[in-house]
Amino acid sequence: MCNDYRSHVDVPTLADFFDSVNVRLLYPEGIPNLEPRDDIRITDRGPIVRAATDTPGAVELVQRRWSWPGPGGKPVYNFRSEGRDFPRGRCLIVADGFYEFTAHSDPKSKRKHKWLFTLTGERWFGIAGLWRADRQVGEAFTMLTCAPGPDIAPYHNRQAAVLARADWVRWLDPAVPASEVIRSLPAGRLEIEQVN
Repeated sequence: MCNDYRSHVDVPTLADFFDSVNVRLLYPEGIPNLEPRDDIRITDRGPIVRAATDTPGAVELVQRRWSWPGPGGKPVYNFRSEGRDFPRGRCLIVADGFYEFTAHSDPKSKRKHKWLFTLTGERWFGIAGLWRADRQVGEAFTMLTCAPGPDIAPYHNRQAAVLARADWVRWLDPAVPASEVIRSLPAGRLEIEQVN
């Protein structure tokens, strides 16, 4: 499961995209300082875009904690998308890469190989997510996963639900069935780099 991702996306880039699709981007907590981050890990705060609560048709950019406590206290940082529609709490996780880990080639090593996945031909992308309010941690989000596409399958049996750019705004509309926008990526859509 994806437990680490990267985001070097800045506010002007996000604003330009939403302006290009005629969707108003709001900053209900002020314009966030989105510094480039190579590693956003479970319980870290990360940028998400979600439907604006007070302005129909607009979206808002906020930073929230990645994961909320699940039953037994384990963090809910990934959530399977299959067979679910998600009528509330949809968000877009802003990223430009995500990581998967595989066993080290040296069986004596306790370290794992770390692989960076980026979207071919794109500087950044959106991952389908869900946000909710939690009594313990406040508002938090989780990353949706789906079956792996051919680029991910050699590394992991699940993949982050990377959305096609044309589906970003549609994903934020709960009237759009999740199955219409969440799907595995076809072969060749991801570039893969070993980073350790």
